[in-house]
Amino acid sequence: MKKNKLSLLGVALIAFFFSCTKDHNPPPVPPVVTTGLFVLNQGIYGANNTMLTYYDFGTKTPTTDYFKNVNAFGLGDTGSDFIIYGGKVYIVMNVSGYVAVANSLTARFMDTIDFKNAGVNRGPENVVAAGNKVFVSSTDGTVAVIDTTTLTIQKFITVGSNPAQMAVSGNNLYVSNTGGFSASFDSTVSIIDLNSLTETGKITVGINPGSLAIDNSGNIFVVCTGDYGAITPSLVKVSLTTDKVIKTVDSAVGTIRYFNNALYTTGGYLGAANVGILNPDNLAAVRPSFIIDGTAIVNPYGLDIDPANGDVYVGDAKDYVSSGEVFCFDKNGNKKFSFSVTPGISPIRTQLIQQ
Repeated sequence: MKKNKLSLLGVALIAFFFSCTKDHNPPPVPPVVTTGLFVLNQGIYGANNTMLTYYDFGTKTPTTDYFKNVNAFGLGDTGSDFIIYGGKVYIVMNVSGYVAVANSLTARFMDTIDFKNAGVNRGPENVVAAGNKVFVSSTDGTVAVIDTTTLTIQKFITVGSNPAQMAVSGNNLYVSNTGGFSASFDSTVSIIDLNSLTETGKITVGINPGSLAIDNSGNIFVVCTGDYGAITPSLVKVSLTTDKVIKTVDSAVGTIRYFNNALYTTGGYLGAANVGILNPDNLAAVRPSFIIDGTAIVNPYGLDIDPANGDVYVGDAKDYVSSGEVFCFDKNGNKKFSFSVTPGISPIRTQLIQQ
């Protein structure tokens, strides 16, 4: 009897050991970054759930929360923009108040660049790169110049009220000043000389300017949202030769991108779930929708274009609380593929990567 009890005890201990081993699942091993996409999922304001998705073109497989899988900690709260430049990923964390920097081929964390002034969040918003420097606009009225070698802020350039989007053309950086958090809306685009790193002037465009796009003919296109009341939204075309407005049309678009003599847009009046395509000469619609195969987008939020082949990537935010989806269309408007960013929320930007 005693022997049988000991045998039963041994069986129980073995079963316990294997059950513990089975329950102790190791963390997932992130796939090696080859050729594909990084997608920034903004998350929900205050929920601390910004995520980075990696989509592998070869395996056609998305891996969400890639940054956390690699580094064992998350990005933070409300990612508003990111860029890949010089072998690094710069991720702008608006509510957390910093820019996270990681290796672009491994997503391995490198450093955090603080965007707080005497403990107050500057509100970093948009990021672009030029001349071995990275520029970050903040809602406190400044554009930060980041040294890409030391990963430190070289200086802050004062621009207009609550700057948002930026675009580079030649030796100039253009910054839209929204005034969205001020007593009155701004209506200007600041011009920053990339050699002197100073603001050299402002272009008056329309009320509450936001998204920017620059064509190959020396023009900049500015989305002006209006005052959400009496002043309606507009799309403004400005000559960069004269810094003068040459055309304004009534148009309620959200994000605008330029590629191969066409303007691609998201949004429209009454919250239209539309991805549009416009003629940059007269700002008229080329057709009612860029998408021609009937693919339905619930809420187009992110919009980016592959400059190599014209593929258009649209981030669908759905209802801003459910998991989002990314769609890829060819340059003619036909869907090529799509993937879920579950559990990522509100995919706002995509960046192509290759090794």
